[in-house]
Amino acid sequence: MRILGIDYGDVRTGIAITDSLGITAQGLETINNNNSDRVLLKRLEEIINQYEVETIVIGMPLNLKGEKTVRAEKTEKFIHKLKCKFNKIPIEIVDERLTTVQAHKTMNFLDVDKRKKKNIVDTIAAVYILETYLGKLNKK
Repeated sequence: MRILGIDYGDVRTGIAITDSLGITAQGLETINNNNSDRVLLKRLEEIINQYEVETIVIGMPLNLKGEKTVRAEKTEKFIHKLKCKFNKIPIEIVDERLTTVQAHKTMNFLDVDKRKKKNIVDTIAAVYILETYLGKLNKK
């Protein structure tokens, strides 16, 4: 049972995946989609087929009060595209507030080179999104 985590962005989208038992989350890659959902969906299709993904988890960027933002509206439109393209795969939505902040803190703690941060921050955020979902599954 593989679960795919997505930190959706206009320019870059972070991707994380669970191990085959669905226990741990690892960063997979950052897709440079440059405002093209078509490019992103094509790469996601390759990943979904390669890893035999059974569930997709995507972060919803709410503000600190838990309200939807302009970014959340864009994410909802992308989720609709995901549902149309991958209609047999369940799509779960996770509150992603502060995942990018957590990712930056992690990179600072690990002393990641400043020039490399831009390319991996979204992947790390996707790991946090996926871990949040896995934590909810474990509580059930």
